[in-house]
Amino acid sequence: MSLSRRSFVQKSMAAGLGLAALPASLQAMDLRKSKMKFGLVTYQWGRDWDLPTLIANCEKAGVLGVELRTQHAHGVETSLSPAEREAVKLRFADSQVTCIGYGSNYEYHSPDAEVLRKNIEETKAYLKLCQDIGATGIKVKPNTLPEGVPAEKTITQIAASFNEVGKYAADLGQLVRVEVHGHLTQELPTMKAIFEQVTEPAVKICWNCNAEDLLPPGLEANFHSVKKWFGDTVHVREFDEGDYPYPELFKLFNAINYEGWILMEARTAPADRVKALEEQKRIFHKLTN
Repeated sequence: MSLSRRSFVQKSMAAGLGLAALPASLQAMDLRKSKMKFGLVTYQWGRDWDLPTLIANCEKAGVLGVELRTQHAHGVETSLSPAEREAVKLRFADSQVTCIGYGSNYEYHSPDAEVLRKNIEETKAYLKLCQDIGATGIKVKPNTLPEGVPAEKTITQIAASFNEVGKYAADLGQLVRVEVHGHLTQELPTMKAIFEQVTEPAVKICWNCNAEDLLPPGLEANFHSVKKWFGDTVHVREFDEGDYPYPELFKLFNAINYEGWILMEARTAPADRVKALEEQKRIFHKLTN
């Protein structure tokens, strides 16, 4: 195909997709069909929805994947009986919505051995819950590098903890999704140092769209430094809030043919959260296709 004809075809496709009205930064996106899927983290927009309401609202918005956050109104916790777990599994199976996993607050940086062990063992309990309800993994996080402890020691401890819970997860057919999170630990060189000591393949990185992603040497270099450990989830914030360079990010994901879930971890408080979710999905499709 000649250059002029290729340019005409691409411009025609962009117009057909409604991209012509977007800013120039979005118009420059690769037009190959993306295989990324859009879902919801129940962090804010689903925090007070019980499980039937959550599923119904996701179906209404056409957002067909969800990461359940701990201590929210849907009440999917390890306190559920075997029968209740089966009911959760069936409720999702009878819907259009995929239960992607569980968003926990477990962390592994504490220098207190008892606190560390509690986080590890409770992670395992929730991994079993994920298996029972038909989900595929749990979200965990590092949260800091404690003062007064050599960074290298904490990094090794976090990685060893990931290896322990990762082996347990693999035996259950689950993933451990490590959110890039926390003071110091959300800096990509630190995350890379942790994962260089992770040996369990069931432990994956969940990119989290932090401002620290843009620190030198920049987004592209930081992205490539950890991409080999990416799992099947990414956390994003509202695409039309703030100044995070989502067009550049999705260009990077498209370039590696990423096929995972892009999960909206919204922070705002719109009057109509279902309508807001529909709008975020619309922007997502413009960003990724």
